[in-house]
Amino acid sequence: MAEFEEPTDLVNAARSAHDEGYRRMDAYSPFPIEELTDAIGFHHTKLPLIVLIGGIVGCLGGFALCYWVSTTAYPLNIAGRPLNSWPAFIPVTFECTILLAALAAVFGMLALNGLPQPYHPVFNVPSFDQASRNRFFLCIESADPKFDETTREFLETLGPKEVTEVEY
Repeated sequence: MAEFEEPTDLVNAARSAHDEGYRRMDAYSPFPIEELTDAIGFHHTKLPLIVLIGGIVGCLGGFALCYWVSTTAYPLNIAGRPLNSWPAFIPVTFECTILLAALAAVFGMLALNGLPQPYHPVFNVPSFDQASRNRFFLCIESADPKFDETTREFLETLGPKEVTEVEY
């Protein structure tokens, strides 16, 4: 893990690491840095697909619930309307769509981010408590295929304040 004092140094280091071939890395900053996601190589997420699937399931489930209740469970003929009067199903179908899409978004985001995660090995780095105040960190994970004994030397060439080995 390399510690930097300026956000531009972190972005440049992340770009250099990505250009060097490192793919399993993460950056920590006290505030969002827009260029950092491109520098790390983080582009796509599966969350929109998860939300779409949740919305479709909610839509079909809400409509199926209304249809089943109106035609099978409690078939009441009121004012000569058909039992499967679909315009009356629209509010419930819409609300179920929104509900399940929102739940899919929340739980999908938690799952994709690996949360809740009360402990992470970077908490063992003594200066990491500054990550929420005024320091910027770039961590290359040991799970990276390019990670080897030269990774530390590479991080030191990026001009960090300090390079620390993260102990598990």
